[in-house]
Amino acid sequence: MSTEAELQPQNERFELLLNLTTSITSSLDLREVLRSIAANIREVIHADGVVVSLPDAASGKNRIFAMDFPHGKGVVREEMLVTPGGISKRAMDTLKPVVIDAREHNELAPDTYITTAEGIRTRCVIPLVNRGRCLGLLAIFRTTETPFSPEDVDFLSRASGQIAIAVENALAYQEISELKDKLAQEKVYLEEELRSEMGFEQIIGNGSALKHVLQLVETVAPSDSTVLLLGETGTGKELIARAIHDRSHRNQRTLVKLNCAAIPTGLLESELFGHEKGAFTGAINQKIGRLELADQGTLFLDEVGDIPVEIQPKLLRALQEREFERLGSTHTRKVNVRLVAATNRDLDKMVANREFRSDLYYRLNVFPIRIPPLRDRREDIPLLVSYFVQKFAKQMQKCIETVPAAVMKGLTNLEWPGNIRELENFIERAVLLTRGGSLEAPLAELRKTSKEDFLDSLHQVKQFAEERTDSRSDKTSVADEYARKRRDEIIQALAACKGRVGGADGAAARLGINRTTLLSRMKKFGIYAKQYT
Repeated sequence: MSTEAELQPQNERFELLLNLTTSITSSLDLREVLRSIAANIREVIHADGVVVSLPDAASGKNRIFAMDFPHGKGVVREEMLVTPGGISKRAMDTLKPVVIDAREHNELAPDTYITTAEGIRTRCVIPLVNRGRCLGLLAIFRTTETPFSPEDVDFLSRASGQIAIAVENALAYQEISELKDKLAQEKVYLEEELRSEMGFEQIIGNGSALKHVLQLVETVAPSDSTVLLLGETGTGKELIARAIHDRSHRNQRTLVKLNCAAIPTGLLESELFGHEKGAFTGAINQKIGRLELADQGTLFLDEVGDIPVEIQPKLLRALQEREFERLGSTHTRKVNVRLVAATNRDLDKMVANREFRSDLYYRLNVFPIRIPPLRDRREDIPLLVSYFVQKFAKQMQKCIETVPAAVMKGLTNLEWPGNIRELENFIERAVLLTRGGSLEAPLAELRKTSKEDFLDSLHQVKQFAEERTDSRSDKTSVADEYARKRRDEIIQALAACKGRVGGADGAAARLGINRTTLLSRMKKFGIYAKQYT
């Protein structure tokens, strides 16, 4: 019986080594593997707790990755960062086990508080070594003064070799998986870019205003300075952003775009920073954000003035510190991104109204470039017209050889409030209507629409003035009528934009107000965008 009792611990240890091999080969979920290993080791060695910690590159400390401490007091916990010191540092430096008993607590300066709070009396720290490199630490401890025997240390050293292999395999798998996901998403993004219509294959124009912009592009492109593109909607800010990227040393990497006004507020943070699986309801998979996707490349944030105030501090930190965390993750990730931002809004006014953080504005406004509207580039309109005519004629398999002088003069004299985008859309319609070899442009309709818009605006101003004049006699009815008209205007705009609130083609732009202002009015009037999708 005594011989059988003596053999039992040895059999348990051999069984544990076999279980380690099985665990390593059966799963690549590192945390679950290490938790299982820690529980088995604690039972076989008759310890009170087992902790596996791995180096955290972002903090320079060790992170407790897995543990089994059923009767702990909660001071030691998973994800806790611990500064390597005392026996931990000695084990990492020497790559050999270190054992400390209850009498040697004075040597544990960095760990004294933790060990005392948990009532730990004896410790054995084993470095997880594979191919001469320390991948982490295996710490076994007891709350009694029972020492660890040489047999315990020898067994744990042999077990640590298997654990180190598990750690290295899982970390390699994780790194390969992340790179694979990043490449897959980058491939999808680039394919979408190739499928999407760029609008221009090159910047068209030779006027002095455009030349000044291009000189600024040539000046700033070789650097990594942040660029802020200012200008009305439809002036070609994205095209200028592409030109900056193409002339930079990052041109072999990706130009990643994100239109901040086109994404719902609740999803913008996830789209920008990414999220982990289970970070929120509906997050069924891990997602790499645009910021991480643009690492070593350029990130173009369009409509940056529409970024919600609550997300602005996180973006500022990512730009200044070049680090961020995905939603649902505590792991800090480093990125090297060159930022180009664009907006058609008055950021100075937004800062004054506390709608935009001043510190973020100063960070974005390093090198501002103001892109002139089309009405200030009239000398470029004939070149743009010719370019768009040939582009759409080729797409529609038409042969349009000339643009009548009267048509060209009419196009040049128009104000084009929608700038190049409006001109492009108008030329597309004109090419569709053209039957022969000379462009047939419905200029009369453009002029009529502009005149009707002006008269309608004048009528509204007059009507409102009359309402104000009569307000003394019936203030309530005038206020109700005014509110009803505002409500009807919002409903008409949402219906025309198919429920879209923000963006260049959204209801806010159509009404000439900020997206946040429109959302506030919609809430006031009880209007829901989804009713008009």
